[in-house]
Amino acid sequence: MTAFITTLELELSQNANPKIALEQKAYMRNQFVYYGIKTTERRIIQKPFFSKEFLPKKEELNKIVKLLWEKPQRDYQYFSQELAFKYLNQLEKKDIALFEYMVTHKSWWDTVDFIAAKLMGEYFKKFPEQREIYVEKWLNSNNIWLQRSALLFQLKYKENLDTAILSSVINSLLGSKEFFINKAIGWILREFSKTNPTWVLEFTGKTALSNLSKKEALRLIG
Repeated sequence: MTAFITTLELELSQNANPKIALEQKAYMRNQFVYYGIKTTERRIIQKPFFSKEFLPKKEELNKIVKLLWEKPQRDYQYFSQELAFKYLNQLEKKDIALFEYMVTHKSWWDTVDFIAAKLMGEYFKKFPEQREIYVEKWLNSNNIWLQRSALLFQLKYKENLDTAILSSVINSLLGSKEFFINKAIGWILREFSKTNPTWVLEFTGKTALSNLSKKEALRLIG
């Protein structure tokens, strides 16, 4: 594990670009520091780390992710969530705790959206009995990023989206003044409109959505 992290640090630091790093930091409202590595380049760098030969054992994932999450450069959080994605075929019920940790630490949309849609979304497909338990917990948490996760975990579910859960979550969050909540409501509805525009039209017609949410929801269907 130590060699894995040390080698990663070396590879990322050797490819740092201070000019790009400043641009990335500014784009994220100066909340995080960066090495200045663009996504396409970072994925080339990290590819060997994700190979079957070098991929750590699943039982090491929790510790590796948390160690990397503590590092200042945002690149490590991007790496960590994509590392976790490599283990989706080994998901365990306890993994939701790690995903919650990732959402609630160094929280911003750039990591939360990946975790919600790609990690939590797959988790709840495997453990559907956990959905209502955690959705209720997140809605009651007063943490906007967990609440956003409750909205977005079904983002790529298409015809498998549970409209009862989605309706309940949205109705629970109506009246929120948080941009990231109202934007996510519109986003999930817009995405689902690609699959079931009739349901989205009916839902938006009878629900007191914010102007932002409604505009986003109907963007594809008018």
